[in-house]
Parts: sequence; structure tokens; C-alpha cells
Amino acid sequence: MLRRVLLSVPSLFLAALLGLSQVLVSPVASISAAWAAPSDHQPSQTHKKSAKGTPVSMMPATIQNIRLFSTAEHTRLVLDLDRPPKIKEHRSPSSDQVTLALKNVTLSPAAKQRVGSAISATPLIISQDGPNAVTVSFPTTVVRQYKHFLLHHPTRLVVDITPATPTTTAAPRVIPVAEDIRDTPSPALTPPPQPVVPAPKLYKTIVIDPGHGGKDPGSRGQRGTEEKDITLKVALQLRELLRQQPGVQVLMTRDQDVFVELEDRAKFANSQNADLFISIHVNSHPSRAVKGIEIYHFGQAKDQRALEVAARENGTPLGSTDAGVNYILADLLTGKKIEESLELAWSTKESMVARMNGHYEVNDHGVKTAPFYVLRYTSMPSILAEIAYISNPSEETLLQKSAFIHDVAESLLSGVKTFLASGRLAAR
Repeated sequence: MLRRVLLSVPSLFLAALLGLSQVLVSPVASISAAWAAPSDHQPSQTHKKSAKGTPVSMMPATIQNIRLFSTAEHTRLVLDLDRPPKIKEHRSPSSDQVTLALKNVTLSPAAKQRVGSAISATPLIISQDGPNAVTVSFPTTVVRQYKHFLLHHPTRLVVDITPATPTTTAAPRVIPVAEDIRDTPSPALTPPPQPVVPAPKLYKTIVIDPGHGGKDPGSRGQRGTEEKDITLKVALQLRELLRQQPGVQVLMTRDQDVFVELEDRAKFANSQNADLFISIHVNSHPSRAVKGIEIYHFGQAKDQRALEVAARENGTPLGSTDAGVNYILADLLTGKKIEESLELAWSTKESMVARMNGHYEVNDHGVKTAPFYVLRYTSMPSILAEIAYISNPSEETLLQKSAFIHDVAESLLSGVKTFLASGRLAAR
């Protein structure tokens, strides 16, 4: 019988520092998901081999990080992986237990440190069963409904649990993984609806930054649509939606068609001691066929395209846009900001894809890092959302429709609420 090991967890800050050391000490290694998402265009690994001759496709996938967001109404577990795992679900009637078995998967040292006390107040159990097997389990007796699914760019396994009652708690239990795990997942206890995210209880200041403005039109579409007009429309809609949330103050770097320097945008957010900074932009590409969304947080550009987007939005030469990023990343004071910005970027991107994909054809280009000026010099968690491609004819048409603008604002709101509900800003 395999031996089950439950692991302990240090503070989140230590985990952030571990992630930072990976970036600085080993730049050629795969980067921890706590810092940056991989490019959304990865070469096929089917025929690649390791140094020992083992095909990469047969090597264990690695859980690089473990994140947990929990409220009285909802618990979300996120496992960050370097590539998609094979998942088998088993429900044991005799023990009222659900087990998700991840085959040919290992826990990284950083992930091992986060297992244990971080989830001790929840019904979840994460275990390393042997060298290449990881399980996630929980009792159905305290769960009203659950679901699990994979997200990509970067790869994440998400487990959502709704407790039987908002006040239900249960001590974790350790049970062996059943050997009759089926290849097809069993149905959820009930069809899982979209989780209801509670409104934040603390007073938070959110700065919305509509890109460009005034003499700076930003990108232009084939039909003459200008980026500065679209970003302002989305920002004004988002402001009204956020104002309806209790405990939230909303400020804008501009609320009309005026030019604001990038430096002044960052200074404004810092002077207001803002808790979040959300910059809204519309993308452009030389190929009119390219469409979709992508969300950025601060970091070194991981591909040429991300660097080009940052250079365009910064209004700087391509060769100097990425300069000095390694020095800034070396500042340990930025560790918490970068980790929280990554969480905000993921929450926002996932909300946009989930809420808009049923009404529009959404191409998900993922979460990326790039040295945008407004992300580099703001002191709070900050993201830059490229909501569509104005260079794509069909998306330019959508950007001219008020319904699409409202749907984009609604999806951004959902991402912000999900992030605030996680409690990551409680200490600010």
C-alpha cells in the first residue's frame, strides 16, 4: 500500500520569495506560476526527450504552486502545473468521499511547502501517493456541490466546492485512494452553477485607467474606431458597476477625452493609496485574422509579441522597453505586489472567458508578463487588460456595440469581485 504523506506550509511571503529566487537564479528553467504565465504558443513536446532519453510526454507533470481561496460560501483550490495532467475521479459510497487522482504528477518543493496547514480549515486533502501520483479528496457529507476543470495559458486544475451550509466546517480526513478509479469522471452532485462571489466587506480604492486619450488615439481599426474611445466607454461602465458594490471607492485617471501622461497615471494611483489598478486597452496586430483577449501583469516579456505590445502602449522604442526589469524584479518589496497582480490577472481573464464565451467567440491568449510603464511604477496590484483586437474586422464591429462594451465591463467586474473575495488584500 502506498504511503500517504501530508505536508506543511510556510507563510505566503516565503513562498513568494521562493518563486522569486527561481526567476533570478535559474532564468532558463520553467518559471514558477507565482510569477509569470508561459507563452500561449508553446512548441509540441511529443517528440522531445529529456537528457536521459525519456520522452517529455512520459515524464511526470509538476504541480508548481498551490493556491486556495475560501469564503463562507465558496472554496476554490488552484493547482498550477507545467502541463495538463491526466485526471481520474472516484466517488466512494462507503466513505462518502470524492477523490481526484492525478496520474504521473509530482509536487514541486514549493508546492509541498504549501500543502497541509494552508487547507486545514477546509475539507480538502492533498496527498503525494508515491513518487508520481497526487490526489485531491474531500468528503461529500459537507459539500452541496462541486466541480473541477482545467484552464490553460498557463495550465491550472481548479476545484470549486460549495459547502452544504455557509457555516459548515469539517476536519480533514485521510483515506487511501481506491484502486477502481474510473476513466470517466462521475457527474457532480448537482449541476454546478456559477459560484456566487460575495461583495467585499472592506473599504477598497480601485483606480481605473482608460488607455490613451486626447492627442493620443491609440490603435485605430479599419473602420476608423479609435482605441481611446473604446477604453473610456468600458472604463465608465466599469466605474458605475463598481460603485454599486459596498465598501468600494472608484477613481479614474481620466473620465473624458483628455491626454494623460503615463507617469501621471501611476503617480495618481500611488497618491490615492489605491488597492487595485486596472488599465484598459484594445489590442492590435499586423494580421487582421488575430483576435481575442489577453491580460498582463508586470514582469519581463517572455516572447517578442508581448514586448511589442508593451512598447506600443508605452510609446517607447522596442529595444529599450524591457531594460531594467531584472533589477526591479530583484527588489524583494515587489514580491507581494507581483504575486497579487498575478492572482488578479488570472481572476480577470477567467471571468472574461467564462462570462463572454457563451455570447461571443472568445480566443483566450492567456495571462502574460510585460514591462508596461503603468504596471511597473504603480505600488499596488495592477493589471492591463487587452479586451479585443481592434485590427480584427469582426471584433472592431463588436467594439462599436454598446452591448459588447457592457459585457466587457461586467466580466471585468466579476474578476475584481472574485479577487477581492479571496481576501488577499486584507492586510493592506
